[in-house]
Amino acid sequence: MTDIVISEEQSSRFVDIVEGDLKAKVHYNDFGSGDEVVIMLHGSGPGATSWANFSQNVEPLVKAGYRVILLDCPGWGKSDPIVSTESRSHLNAQALKGTMDALGIQKAHLIGNSMGGHSVTAFTLDNPERVGKLILMGGGTGGLSTFTPMPTEGIKRLQALYRNPTLENLRAMMDIFVYDPSSLTDELLQQRLENILARQDHLDNFVKSIDTNPRQFPDFGARLSSITAPTLIMWGRDDRFVPMDAALRLVAHIPNAELHLFNRCGHWVQWEHKDRFNALVLDFLAADK
Repeated sequence: MTDIVISEEQSSRFVDIVEGDLKAKVHYNDFGSGDEVVIMLHGSGPGATSWANFSQNVEPLVKAGYRVILLDCPGWGKSDPIVSTESRSHLNAQALKGTMDALGIQKAHLIGNSMGGHSVTAFTLDNPERVGKLILMGGGTGGLSTFTPMPTEGIKRLQALYRNPTLENLRAMMDIFVYDPSSLTDELLQQRLENILARQDHLDNFVKSIDTNPRQFPDFGARLSSITAPTLIMWGRDDRFVPMDAALRLVAHIPNAELHLFNRCGHWVQWEHKDRFNALVLDFLAADK
């Protein structure tokens, strides 16, 4: 069997999309060549990309025969800069639809982390026929938490980092981003800071977006019951960015949903518990075939 090479550089691609009022050049990474496609969308942290979010989760899917696409939303990574004055969830859903159309992908399984979870939920609500299975971690719907003051501690630190991107503010955010920050080396944090500072336009546009419309991620609670796609929800019990009761709302309202809670886990299930995450995703996607 030929060795599978999982490389950010070798998989890097661009596509020009036009979807509604959105016209943009979008960056994505493309792995494998299976008939079934899995598309992953990242969170909203400064310097985030889908490669940074999911690099440890691609290889098991490709080995299992899936084509895997990591999409950088407009305003992140190498995709075009943009200011979002309305719903960021729907903006990213437009980018996802435009990318699928441009690449000739009629249907895909969707995985969304944090902001990516909100975005794939928005896409699923408006394009149900184009979604196979849905996987959400740390995001999927907005709305207030019953138990945690909003905005949460994590969101406050994220916004502080956008406004003042220093190593100190990055460390302050990452210290509560994951349950155990001991693996976050100085070298890793410095590299992340360099990635953040490399796109000052993305930083400035995110701040402009929040200042224009603080409610970038709408509450889909009233519409969740219309989602028919089989849905796997994974969450960290110790998430200090999006509280666990958001996961409970999702599983309560999405009819064909199941929930897996990870103890000793923050906002990044797919990184903090990668082996268990990968196994759950593969089992979920393979079920009922």
